[in-house]
Amino acid sequence: MMRSRSRHIFAALAVLSLFQVGCTYIDQAFSGVTSALGVTDTATVISKTAQIRTSYAVVAADVLEVNRGDKLDVLDKVDFEKVLWFRVRAHDPEATEGWIEAQNVITSETMEKSKKLAETFADRSPQASGVIRAASNLRSQPDSSDENILFKLAKGSTFEIMSWKFVPKTEAPDVDDSAPDGKPLSKKEKNEEIEAAKVAGEPEKIDDKYDIWYEVKLDPSVSPAPAGWLFGRQVDLQVPSDISFFQQNNRKFVTWQRIDADAANKNLTGHGSTPGSYVILTRTNLVKAIDGVEPDFDGILVLAFDKYDQNYYTVWRNPPNTDVWGQLPLRMEGQGDNKTFSIKLRNQNGQIDERKFVIFKDRNRMRVTPPEDIAQYQFKSK
Repeated sequence: MMRSRSRHIFAALAVLSLFQVGCTYIDQAFSGVTSALGVTDTATVISKTAQIRTSYAVVAADVLEVNRGDKLDVLDKVDFEKVLWFRVRAHDPEATEGWIEAQNVITSETMEKSKKLAETFADRSPQASGVIRAASNLRSQPDSSDENILFKLAKGSTFEIMSWKFVPKTEAPDVDDSAPDGKPLSKKEKNEEIEAAKVAGEPEKIDDKYDIWYEVKLDPSVSPAPAGWLFGRQVDLQVPSDISFFQQNNRKFVTWQRIDADAANKNLTGHGSTPGSYVILTRTNLVKAIDGVEPDFDGILVLAFDKYDQNYYTVWRNPPNTDVWGQLPLRMEGQGDNKTFSIKLRNQNGQIDERKFVIFKDRNRMRVTPPEDIAQYQFKSK
């Protein structure tokens, strides 16, 4: 029996040895080919850290650790057991060559798509900040087709939200779309809930009709690729803790900018900062589409922080039982205590105009002067 067990162990070691030799042979063969062909592309490491390995085999050894933002030359690629690998050359003194899993890098072509998207909002300020609750695909367009995938963004990644888009609801198989009890809702169950609400005469809700996509700006510490689109079901808005409790169940904060933001650090959305004064745009969960277009916000709230009383007070808001129909972006201008903010509002004749609100101090109290014709942009709440 001992002899039989020894034979099995010897056989297993022999197979492993042959596999390693085979992988080494394949790796050497690729090396010869890529040396002749030269560089085919460049790539940037997107993972916090990753390993360049001797081959793409399970038993391969690590030869070099690379970090987010490091540049690599791409020499070749291979799909091994449904996993894409790149043969790369590092820019270290030894010009180390080896294999790296494709999910750890972003190619120059994909990087260029992200950069072009970032150029479209280069002159805009962030509208909010967010965090992704689970690893999810960052995309070049607000839809779930495979062609638009840039790369997978890691769980817990933070970002600034530049804009968003409501898209008619579709099934998203790669997203955890769960009910309150944590169990996934089937398509049938979702449709039954929507139909039941219609029969009961309840107003149609945004969550039932649309998916939301966020256009996001990424800090270099999170990703070398600067921009992309994220599916909203995976995003949590990071409303500053000092103002989050002013939210109401039927009216959520969607955009906020600090009035007293430090021009040096441009911390406009206020995440992780001390208490301050804010312009806040809010949204109810009711469908309010006009000509097929939903408003980005339907409420305006200006909050100021009294540093002596250590309390917030309401400076201005649209009157009770009224809504507005507004579109992004929210623009803040000015210095010190004298600032203005501008938003786009639809008037009662259906025209969309940019309107400016003036912020000023009066005896240490913040005040807001709305546009003279603001009544023309207010509607009775549904």
